[in-house]
Amino acid sequence: MPEQAHHAPTSSAPRRRRALVSGGSGFIGSHLIPLLLARGDHVTVVDNLSTGRRANLPEDNASIRFIEADLREALRVLGPGETFDEIYHLAAAVGVTRVLEDPILAIETNVEQTAALLRFAGNRGHDGGPVPTLIASSSEVYGKAAKSPFSEEDDVLYGPTTVSRWSYAATKAIDEYLALAHHRMHGLPAVVVRFFNTVGPRQVGDYGMVLPRFVASALKNEPLMVFGDGEQTRCFCDVRDTVRALPTLLAARACHGRVFNVGSDQPVSIAALARLVIKVLASRSEVTLAPYADAYPDGFEDLRQRRPDLARINEAIGFRPTISLEQTIQDIAQSMQGQSPREISS
Repeated sequence: MPEQAHHAPTSSAPRRRRALVSGGSGFIGSHLIPLLLARGDHVTVVDNLSTGRRANLPEDNASIRFIEADLREALRVLGPGETFDEIYHLAAAVGVTRVLEDPILAIETNVEQTAALLRFAGNRGHDGGPVPTLIASSSEVYGKAAKSPFSEEDDVLYGPTTVSRWSYAATKAIDEYLALAHHRMHGLPAVVVRFFNTVGPRQVGDYGMVLPRFVASALKNEPLMVFGDGEQTRCFCDVRDTVRALPTLLAARACHGRVFNVGSDQPVSIAALARLVIKVLASRSEVTLAPYADAYPDGFEDLRQRRPDLARINEAIGFRPTISLEQTIQDIAQSMQGQSPREISS
C-alpha cells in the first residue's frame, strides 16, 4: 500500500488532532479534507481510487498521509498505536450506473467496509476508547415512499429484491443500523448523515450523476438528455455547503446516535435543471427527452420527488445551504475546463 510519509510531531509540540477519512480522494471527501487541514488536523486518507482521484488531494502536504488500498485491508495493517480523534466514513459504491452494473460489488463494499470500520472505531481513540465516527448514508434509504418532505423518522418503502435498483438503498440502511447499534451497545459516538443530491466542482457524470453530465454536454453544445418526462424533482446542494456541516455534527455530543438529512430543500425538476444549465453557461444545447430504457435496459424505477426535511439539522447546528445552484453550475464548468473555481466563504 503506497503511502505518503507521516511526520509525527515532536514531543515538545502539542498533540495534533488526527482524522481518518475513508474515500477521502473522492468527490465529497476531497472537499472535506481542506477543512480538516485548515483547522490543523493531520489527516489519514484511505482510498482504493476506484472512483476517487489522487489528484483531488493537495500535493506535498506533510499533514496528509495517503493510503491506496481497500478499506478493510488498510484497517487490518494499521498498528495498535494508530489512534484517531475523528473518523469520517465516506467510502462507498456510488452512482446508479455503478450499482446496476455490479450490484454484488456495491452490496459487499457498502456493508462489509462499514462493518469493519465500525469495529475499528470501537477502541482506536487516544484513551483506548471509541472514536467519534461519521457514517455517510444516502437519501436512497427512504426508498420510494410517497411522503414529502422526507424526515429522518419516516417509514421507508423499497421495491422487490428482484429489482437491483433497490439494493443500494438496502445496503445504506444496513450501514445505519450498524452504526446506531454500535452507539447503543458500545457507546460509539456515531453520527449518520443522509446526503441528498450533493453536487459541485470535481464531480463527474461517469456514474449517472445528472448535473455534471448536463454541464459536460452544455460545454460542448451537445443535447442534454433528460430521461422520462423530466418533471421528476430533486434538491441539489453544493458540496461546499454539505462538508462544512460534517465536523460540526460530529463534534456535538447531542448529535451522537442520531440520523440527519444533509442537503437543500429547494426542489427543481430535471427538465428545468437542464434549461438552467443551458442558460447559465450560454450554451447552444437543446433539451431532449428519452425513455429510461435507453439508459437502463434492464429496468429502472425512478422517484417523482426527493426532498429533505431539514428541521432536525437546522435545530442541531443551524445548517442552511448558502451557495446558489447557478453558482454551482458555473463552478462545475470551470472545474471541467481545468480552472480553479472561485473561493466560497463559509
